[in-house]
Amino acid sequence: MKEILVLSGKGGTGKTTITASLALLAQNSVLADCDVDASDLHLLVSPNVQESHDFWSGVTAKVDPKKCTGCGTCAELCRFEAVSMGEKAYIDHFSCEGCTVCAHFCPEDAIELEPNLSGEWYISETKYGAMVHARLHVGEENSGKLVSLVKRESRELAEEIGAKWIIVDGPPGIGCPVISSFSGADLVLAVTEPTSSGLQDLKRLIKLAYHFKTDVCVCINKWDLNESFCNEIEVYLEDNEIPLVAKIPFDKAAVDSLVAGKPLLEYTTGLAADAIRKMWPRIEAMLLS
Repeated sequence: MKEILVLSGKGGTGKTTITASLALLAQNSVLADCDVDASDLHLLVSPNVQESHDFWSGVTAKVDPKKCTGCGTCAELCRFEAVSMGEKAYIDHFSCEGCTVCAHFCPEDAIELEPNLSGEWYISETKYGAMVHARLHVGEENSGKLVSLVKRESRELAEEIGAKWIIVDGPPGIGCPVISSFSGADLVLAVTEPTSSGLQDLKRLIKLAYHFKTDVCVCINKWDLNESFCNEIEVYLEDNEIPLVAKIPFDKAAVDSLVAGKPLLEYTTGLAADAIRKMWPRIEAMLLS
């Protein structure tokens, strides 16, 4: 069983479009959507939810109005301005970071810490294979815990059904969620665009992959929109001996496929789809070598 982690230095590079297309090409795979802040892989693969589970993370402070005397100690100590004072203290759930300071210093023991329901995670079936995905509630923090849970469940599911591949749609950037997504990955497919910021984001992402000793290859999406920057990226990859597995041209059909809610390779046989189709054997060869 091999795991492919699809990442990008920022959102909007085409990461999810490529992930959905790889899901169509790879036989006997499990999909994992680790972009839990703004999950959208489900929009292209139409999962049929089989299991739904609550995700609990951290704590939230809650005032017991019967004990609260309105002394204002909690409001003075709260660094996040989550406490407002009236006759009694009131804690804003969206602003509370669960740091526990208010509960610790309340002279009346009027503040309780309750487990925080942060979101849900799911096990689903799609026409391209089983899928593990999740959804954070509005305003909830993504520390990487939910990403780790999705990765763990997808791995257990893959072992259970004997899947050959795990294809992970990772979070954008290089923060905690991305770091969590590296666990167990055999190969990172870094998706970038031919822009100055695209190259800088790519360099940071590759540096992170090197830190975790994970093999990395690169795909340049919409390469023909800026050929000079595309050439600059290619020079950087060649100088650092990083495989370039695909140059995907701009194709309006990619946008149309999103509107239709289908993976690009299922929607069209155009230039972009053809480039992705040719990319898969190269990725497979790297994983099996």
